[in-house]
Amino acid sequence: MTKYKHIFFDIDNTLWDFKANSDLTQHEMYKQFGLDEFFSGAEEFISIYHEYNDELWEDYRKGRIEKSKLKWYRFYLSLKEKFVENERLARELDDFYLTESPKKTGLIPGAIDLLEELKKRYSLHVITNGFNEVQYTKLDNSNLRVYFKTVVTSEDAGIMKPDPAIFEFALEKAGAKKEESIMVGDVLGVDILGARNAGIDQIYLAPNGHRHNEEISFQVSRLEEILEIL
Repeated sequence: MTKYKHIFFDIDNTLWDFKANSDLTQHEMYKQFGLDEFFSGAEEFISIYHEYNDELWEDYRKGRIEKSKLKWYRFYLSLKEKFVENERLARELDDFYLTESPKKTGLIPGAIDLLEELKKRYSLHVITNGFNEVQYTKLDNSNLRVYFKTVVTSEDAGIMKPDPAIFEFALEKAGAKKEESIMVGDVLGVDILGARNAGIDQIYLAPNGHRHNEEISFQVSRLEEILEIL
């Protein structure tokens, strides 16, 4: 019989299909704002955006940029790549993205079936680095929130994964012990190593079979494989 009583989940690309939902929103954005004036196609725009978004999120995790600037500045830099320096447009794109993207309901295959099964035997929780106004909307619109007893965002905790302190914060909120808990996430360096460093077991969701040299508890390529562990 499993020793676990509490399962902590990341949201983006673990349960909620961030890439698909984000790309869909950006295709809508591309058309609505006439971005074909600047880019050769939506795919070019999306590719450039993701490059800057990833860089700025790393800066945000390390405290080098504020949330208020990150949100619009990723679009500003994407436009600037095409020699368009337009802060007003960048802020309009930010408003559209943060309003429309969380409304999307695409989930990682098997997410609901997994949660339905796990809720029968475990207390389920969320730990996410996303913005409050975005993550709670995602959970509500995609009917995920009903499965979780507690939700911890980095804004709630004032700390971001992979800092072990956010995992400690989540454990305390859930009334859970480390040895009875396990973390499920898709980012090795953030979800999995963060949990490991906090003394919590981990399940690394790696759809492409990511090879690495880290010592972790478990690795799966599909959500349904988690039931073989738990």
